[in-house]
Amino acid sequence: MNGVGPMGSMQQVMALRQEVMSRSQALQDVRAASGNSEPNSTNLAPGGGFADALTGALQQVSAVQKHSGEMQAAYERGEVTDIAKVMLARQEAGVAFEATLQVRNKLLSAYQDIMRMGS
Repeated sequence: MNGVGPMGSMQQVMALRQEVMSRSQALQDVRAASGNSEPNSTNLAPGGGFADALTGALQQVSAVQKHSGEMQAAYERGEVTDIAKVMLARQEAGVAFEATLQVRNKLLSAYQDIMRMGS
């Protein structure tokens, strides 16, 4: 058992390393699908207003969701065999949607507060 323990441990480390590398690649694929390598480039554009920033963010969320759907469809067709990448893309799309929903809720709340000020 002493001879098998270190070798099994090394195999587990290598398997974990491979999993981390595949997840990193999946995140890079999602970022590439969004068409934007810089996270806040829409906010840095000179002369860009709030509407432009919001439109850019919504387009990024849409791209992430589209990529997730494409990954899921490819998995169902048997073209993609790594379920971890598919699940990672789905989680990324879910987080992006939740963040968008929270921003919408905050904007709606702020609008309602402003409308109550006039009364």
